[in-house]
Amino acid sequence: MAEKTVDLANAMYGDKASALPQKVVITLLELLLIAFSAWLMFGGGEVLVAAFFDYEPAATMPARRLVILSFSVIVLVRMSIMMFRFMKRNIPWAESLSVPLAFAIYYVGFALFVLPTTAPLDYFDGLAILIYAFGSYLNTAGELGRDRFKRRPENKGKLYTGGPFAWSMHINFFGDILWVCAYAIVSRNPWAMPVPVMLTLFFALVNVPALDTYLAGRYGEEFAAYQKRTKRLIPFIW
Repeated sequence: MAEKTVDLANAMYGDKASALPQKVVITLLELLLIAFSAWLMFGGGEVLVAAFFDYEPAATMPARRLVILSFSVIVLVRMSIMMFRFMKRNIPWAESLSVPLAFAIYYVGFALFVLPTTAPLDYFDGLAILIYAFGSYLNTAGELGRDRFKRRPENKGKLYTGGPFAWSMHINFFGDILWVCAYAIVSRNPWAMPVPVMLTLFFALVNVPALDTYLAGRYGEEFAAYQKRTKRLIPFIW
């Protein structure tokens, strides 16, 4: 089991490359997915979905659909900037296809979840927008801080533990969990609720152990000290 984790860590984080063609493919595929989600929510797609699931399409366009679409556009813009600017590792071609498929859960999945919901926006949705903004901040601010830190020659070979990463070793993953929770809240569909739960489990059981293994091998005692004083994923909890 430990050997598999090491292999996964090296495959995910150890192979450095620009991977420009793969990044372009990921971006284009995600653009298509968002366009498809817009067609579902604002075009003729809902007629087909409503006929399949046997419900009456909304007589007027609920504003929460615009919130869902806005969430998706912001995610794509933010992730694309981070991918092209900050990501230095190789991206296998299989991953360039699997990443858009994973994001289809958010872009298309939550578009489908929100279709039957006709309730007007309320305070809970306002709270969800704040959660989305905070989660996006944690993810992006952490990456920006780490990039600035790594660009300084005196920090070469050092582990970044500042900014939001002082609250959690994987605060960027926690930020992802928050903005996915916001999607689920705005959709107001109980079938959407397992999505952030499954994402949390995936981070806790797959990504976090793999990245910890990679960081332990690269930074040694510096990472061990960081690990002792900092929560792994959820600030103040775990």
